[in-house]
Amino acid sequence: MTLNLKLITFYILLMLVALVLLLAPLLSSCRGFSQPVDCSELHQQDKNMQSGVYTIYPLGERSAVQVYCDMDSLEGGWTVFQRRTDGSVNFYRPWDHYKFGFGNAAGEYWLGLDNIYYLTHQKKYELLVDMKDFDGQQVFARYSSFSISGECDGYQLTVTGFTNGGAGDALSSHNGLKFSTFDKDQDTWPTNCAKSFLGAFWYGQCHSTNPNGVYRWGADSTLYAVGVSWSPWKGVDYSLKTISMKIRPVQ
Repeated sequence: MTLNLKLITFYILLMLVALVLLLAPLLSSCRGFSQPVDCSELHQQDKNMQSGVYTIYPLGERSAVQVYCDMDSLEGGWTVFQRRTDGSVNFYRPWDHYKFGFGNAAGEYWLGLDNIYYLTHQKKYELLVDMKDFDGQQVFARYSSFSISGECDGYQLTVTGFTNGGAGDALSSHNGLKFSTFDKDQDTWPTNCAKSFLGAFWYGQCHSTNPNGVYRWGADSTLYAVGVSWSPWKGVDYSLKTISMKIRPVQ
């Protein structure tokens, strides 16, 4: 009986240790606060948070990714998924890079098509596109609905509800298109738009905007329409100084 009692006590202790180990991560971290899905959740927790780099979890605790959170524009809470500022990062990249993301959230980067899909699949999001030219002028375009499908559907773009902030509407013509890179052609043109215009985007025949094109300095028609352009504002041969694309759940 004494031996059996000792064995039972030993197994109970083992179970208690295992339970403590399982609960330790939950007890040592406030999961609801430390693992926000997007920047809007951070903004809701603290309205005084500054714009900057934060960690979000688009698909749970093992999906941590750094992003730039815009806490200033139009009441804040924007998750930036695309950002061009100085040409320090090469955006002419293959499919897998655009799928998983690249760059540095403190500077130029692309969040990744998978992450954009995870975010826009869970909630209804709006889109804000901010841009600046080399003369310091700033404008924006806003869309009340933005989402993309999964990879099996080519990360097809849905974007509607344009509001003009001086930039004009360059995205409506891309609505319903699939994403293309130089090694995965899903556009509707006879040749590869990504190769022809040295970028990657939801191309058709081919683009009204090329935010992932070659970073150049203002007006330059040496190579037609390969720059970081937003054609309704500056035309296809003007490469912008900055552009960022950011999303936020619809209020």
